[in-house]
Amino acid sequence: MTQEQTSRPLEVACPQCRKTVAWIDANLHRPFCSKRCKLLDLGAWADESHRIAGEPAMDETDIDEMIMRAERGQE
Repeated sequence: MTQEQTSRPLEVACPQCRKTVAWIDANLHRPFCSKRCKLLDLGAWADESHRIAGEPAMDETDIDEMIMRAERGQE
């Protein structure tokens, strides 16, 4: 047997419920433990409970104003 065959698969904590999950090809929901946890996480991103820190994105109005100022030479 090779080292790969005798070693145990990597185990990670489900980001949603913290249950231990084997990181294997058979787990279609990895790193989540289930489809439910995967969908709960997706929902948190959709309702903006989860966010990536950084500068707020510019909306179209801000972009249009910036372009107009640049065209007038007012930066």
